[in-house]
Amino acid sequence: MRLRCTACLISLLAAGAAAQTPLWDTRPDTWVATDGLGRRTPGYEQVGPPRPDRTVAMFYFLWLGAHVNGGPYDVSRILLQDPDAMQQADSPLWGPLHGTHHWGESIFGYYTMDDPAVLRSHAQQLADAGVDTVVFDCSNQLSYPQYYVPLMTTWSQIRAAGGRTPQVAFLCPFWQPGKVVREVYRDLYAPGRCSDLWFRWEGRPLILADPDLLQETQPGERGDRPDRLEPGHTLGVQFTTSAPVPQVTCSLPTWNSIGSAATLTLRRDGPAGPVVQTRRLLSIADNDWAGLRFDEPLPPGTWYLELADPLGTVGWWSGGQTPGVTAWADGRPVAGSRSLRVAADSPEDAAIRRFFCFRAPQPSYFQGPVKPNMWSWLEVHPQHVFRNDRGEAEQMSVGVAQNAVGERLGSLSEPGARGRTWHRGARDPRPGAVRWGLNFQEQWEHALTADPRVLFISNWNEWIMGRFNEFAGVRQPVMFVDEFNQEYSRDLEPMRGGHGDDYYYQLVSNIRRYKGVRPPDPPAAPRAMAAGDWRAWQGVRPEFRDDRGDPMQRDWDGYNRCTRYVNRSGRHDLVAAKVAHDATTVWCYLRCAAPLAGPDATTGLWLLLNTDGRATGWDGFDLLLNRAGPHGEVLIERSRGGWQWETVGTAQRQVQGAELVLALPRALLGPAGPLTVELKWVDSVQTPGDPLAFLTDGDAAPNGRFAWRWRGL
Repeated sequence: MRLRCTACLISLLAAGAAAQTPLWDTRPDTWVATDGLGRRTPGYEQVGPPRPDRTVAMFYFLWLGAHVNGGPYDVSRILLQDPDAMQQADSPLWGPLHGTHHWGESIFGYYTMDDPAVLRSHAQQLADAGVDTVVFDCSNQLSYPQYYVPLMTTWSQIRAAGGRTPQVAFLCPFWQPGKVVREVYRDLYAPGRCSDLWFRWEGRPLILADPDLLQETQPGERGDRPDRLEPGHTLGVQFTTSAPVPQVTCSLPTWNSIGSAATLTLRRDGPAGPVVQTRRLLSIADNDWAGLRFDEPLPPGTWYLELADPLGTVGWWSGGQTPGVTAWADGRPVAGSRSLRVAADSPEDAAIRRFFCFRAPQPSYFQGPVKPNMWSWLEVHPQHVFRNDRGEAEQMSVGVAQNAVGERLGSLSEPGARGRTWHRGARDPRPGAVRWGLNFQEQWEHALTADPRVLFISNWNEWIMGRFNEFAGVRQPVMFVDEFNQEYSRDLEPMRGGHGDDYYYQLVSNIRRYKGVRPPDPPAAPRAMAAGDWRAWQGVRPEFRDDRGDPMQRDWDGYNRCTRYVNRSGRHDLVAAKVAHDATTVWCYLRCAAPLAGPDATTGLWLLLNTDGRATGWDGFDLLLNRAGPHGEVLIERSRGGWQWETVGTAQRQVQGAELVLALPRALLGPAGPLTVELKWVDSVQTPGDPLAFLTDGDAAPNGRFAWRWRGL
């Protein structure tokens, strides 16, 4: 059932709260994986111990399903049908002008953001990767409660059952954030709903919004005359207030110049009065509203705001006559007035300012920070370091691709845009380069060198974009701005076809380099296991854990009801595994959440082993166990390369209740001596030979391509 009433949706957040089960720690940072390019994820030996003072945020989109205007129209599929369609605005393959189009297809199809199976998988994939919080994109004046409520309800349920999810925060509109800030405060934060999911920074819930712009812009404030500030001179304004003032701002022209700066000073009672606050304004944007924010609001009275010490070209918009506001120049009054915004917080806004930790999002890919306590969401390489008001290197962004053309904002469908293969100042033309994540890696290397406290990754699941015929002064028959096709897109969520999950494991590897990982379990001493002695397994260590409650059960409409996605392959919930060995035998143990019942209970329940620690065999795995032979025997099969297997022996299988053990000859795992094995259990895979099926079918332990590494003496 889909609820469309906002009040009903919000009530679900309170109803979803439940008593917490202790954390079921699966230790995903210790898992190993070989991706589709043969790249191995680094471990403790390569990246060192955890760094708890490092945080990863992921830009996350809620809008899939909210802006349906036909479709789904998949640009990648359209261009396969007609490579010349970009020159044909009237092609029937396109959706309507401004209508949403997909750049490609997720492994979950063309989904909507209230699909519980997708939401569960996102939580799992992101938590496994080491993402601490997602940041919802609400930059277009919509907060999407119809989608953040199902997500937070689902993720709260996962946490209540002992599972792991990222936390959440919101990125609000860059220039007029007030509407969205107030909406999420009223609906989510003020009532205290799902507070365990709130991402906190410096002790308060984080919100990416410029607090200087919390009040809505009023038209007609700027004036009609830009007065230029010359070196050695000052421009000022004197004003009187009858109510407390938390903030004053003025509109400053730079005549489109870049890098302009000036010093803004507030004095009490006029140009000769005592200084209350001063601030150096850096990299002033043309016609931006810049000003001063006060920890304690100014009391009623007369105040003087002065602009001095210009660098580059900067001025102050002036003109007209505003009651109570007098223009000054070089310490003397002059005719007219100057642009001035004197904020007056409502009680709600005052509460909002006390409640949130604000970080102003910088929309520009090029400019960098213009004041302290800003964060970037996406930049061109080399990215800037964004510092807090203590001067600390607090945050940087890392992006997959950028809709930048030269030194200007552009669209990803324009020639020269910075796609996935962009690095060292150009696009890499080599075949297959789109899978390598060259742009992404170049940004990672720069960010890892700078090593700020927070990395903001762009992005997980945007997928859609509007079709235009003009953007940023450029006209073309068909244009797509923020996404376009596989090369010119910036999503990390695994896709169907194309690069699959290559970018996901690249993300995992780099987060580990940034945050470190926990050390592996110590090697296990030899220990023989008697057949039928199930109690003895309780003392075997280590215990490898998989997420509980995650077998695939999906039944949900796709985007624009294009299809009904149904997948009920989830059968056994695989929750824990162990290994024991002696000189002749290796025993592999599996525990499920419920008994393995019925004559076909073990059919389709397989064990994969990597015996050489290399990217050989199939997806790194050399042996496949537990398929049935012609006479019912339990086969041990070795990869002949890819998903081609030949029988090399048989195993002994024991089953009791929810537990299963396979015993196999030690000699099949390599020469005598210390033993290292990577193991993975999978159940009910619908498309054998496709590692992406480990995310979409049945259950895999551990998740996706990951495996556990076991060492024996």
